[in-house]
Amino acid sequence: MDHAVATELIESTWDKSITPSLIDYIRIPNKSPAFDPDWKKNGYMDEAVTLISDWCRANAIDDMALEVIQLEGRTPLIYIDVPGVGEDCVVLYGHLDKQPEMVGWHEGLGPWSPVLDGDRLYGRGGADDGYSAFASLTAIRAVRAAGGQHARCVVIIEACEESGSFDLPHYIDYLQDRIGTPSLVICLDSGCGNYDQLWCTTSLRGIVAGNLEVRVLDEGVHSGDASGIVPSSFRILRQLLDRIDDSTTGTILLDALQVAIPSQRLRQAEVVAQVLGEAVHDKFPWRGDMRPAATGTEAVLNRSWRPALSVIGMEGLPALQDAGNVLRPMTTIKLSLRIPPMVDAEVASQALKSALEHDPPSGADVRFVAEKGAAGWNAPPLEAWLEEACESASNTHFGKGAVWMGEGGTIPFMGMLGEKFPQAQFMVTGVLGPASNAHGPNEFLHIPCAKRLTACVAQVLDAHYRHGVTAGR
Repeated sequence: MDHAVATELIESTWDKSITPSLIDYIRIPNKSPAFDPDWKKNGYMDEAVTLISDWCRANAIDDMALEVIQLEGRTPLIYIDVPGVGEDCVVLYGHLDKQPEMVGWHEGLGPWSPVLDGDRLYGRGGADDGYSAFASLTAIRAVRAAGGQHARCVVIIEACEESGSFDLPHYIDYLQDRIGTPSLVICLDSGCGNYDQLWCTTSLRGIVAGNLEVRVLDEGVHSGDASGIVPSSFRILRQLLDRIDDSTTGTILLDALQVAIPSQRLRQAEVVAQVLGEAVHDKFPWRGDMRPAATGTEAVLNRSWRPALSVIGMEGLPALQDAGNVLRPMTTIKLSLRIPPMVDAEVASQALKSALEHDPPSGADVRFVAEKGAAGWNAPPLEAWLEEACESASNTHFGKGAVWMGEGGTIPFMGMLGEKFPQAQFMVTGVLGPASNAHGPNEFLHIPCAKRLTACVAQVLDAHYRHGVTAGR
């Protein structure tokens, strides 16, 4: 490949076409089904699918086939098939559904109000993960324009990832004969430790979530009359959470949620800590004198290979201005428990439910209702050709070598595809770097990083083809 030609095409396409299209995409409030149960009636998801599929058709590659598929009762999926050389196959994955608004956006910014400020495009969904379809198709085009070769490429853009990808297995089963057996999967929905080099994800944590409800009364009563006799539902919640994690350190206390961290992942975490230094923890918007729970290698491992509990929602408490002197009858909280790779989500969910519900304090009515969990993922052993291709691509387009890092989030697609295609290699990467704040306020896409990442994907596609030739595929 002529990398200069590829870079020029990618830069031009991003500036003239992709960035303007992403600005239009950000304006669409196509929240994932878990956050918009009326998504079909509201029509935003269809609007986003139309925007992206229309762009792909307008920028079609020779002999490319694009189809918007919608199975009965499920979110739509964009399926693109680009013929290549030989019998091999690459799957490129992304998603177009979005997280909800979230509060705390800076003045002048908002989830559905795109703002291009220098290198950053602010707004919900640009980096997570609206850019993926545009980048995938542009990378394939760049390979051809630069004189390279690629195997057949299948691009899959789903609309349910932020809800746990519960529709995706049905589509993969429906399309399995058409997809075939890929030898490489490229996922563009992950993170990066900085914007200065290619970051490849080696593992992902899973997730178990659910609602924990504590009831102590059938109705609220005067706090002056009941306090000291009726235990507070909030105090019982505190006792129950103490069964799950150490309130001082955050260490999870359930044995079923622990794993032995593989030695290779330990070594990679040490490298990540050396590369990032204090940026491992400094990237967060700390308040005042707040300090991190861990630093260096321990911080890297905490966010990638150790379980952690967060309370992400609460019901049963009135707003401050409405809070009378009432001992409330119940409190409900939503728990989000990140689980390490290689921990079964069903086992973790059952362990959480058992720990919370058995022998309730003061005989309170305690119920934990689990939501559908998602397993984590640990990449298969990395083949030399892919490691060399990523290293070369990173040096070519970023001027620095690639870094391999475990991520703390969940991409349900990876675990599922890892089971269906155990022989495949995985390049899992993305543009969610420092302060990009996916799911939160002030989310942004770092455009120069996205351009270079697109070029890296193109170079890896060409390397994959050449490796296939050497391997006789």
